[in-house]
Amino acid sequence: MATQPVTVTRIYLREGEHLLGEITGFLHDEEKVSGVTVLQGIAGFGPDGKIHTAHLLDLSLDMPLIVEFYGEPARMEAVIQHLMQKMNLQHIVTWPSIAHTAGA
Repeated sequence: MATQPVTVTRIYLREGEHLLGEITGFLHDEEKVSGVTVLQGIAGFGPDGKIHTAHLLDLSLDMPLIVEFYGEPARMEAVIQHLMQKMNLQHIVTWPSIAHTAGA
């Protein structure tokens, strides 16, 4: 098994911001990121303190979303800079990790 250092990148946003399509399109079409996962939260709150939650009877249309991807550290830094310039995103976090891959 081979390993390589990567940077995991996470973007936090809300459905109500209507940025998901723009972000995933940008990562796919322009930045050619090799893979992206989008997670929908069932509850959360941001700096404004407003709680967004999903109930079976009352599904919110403004749920928390997480867009996550990873890659070579220098490449991820460049992608983040492009995202910040193009979309002025406010909540991006990263951390170093190790990717485990089959191969040489």
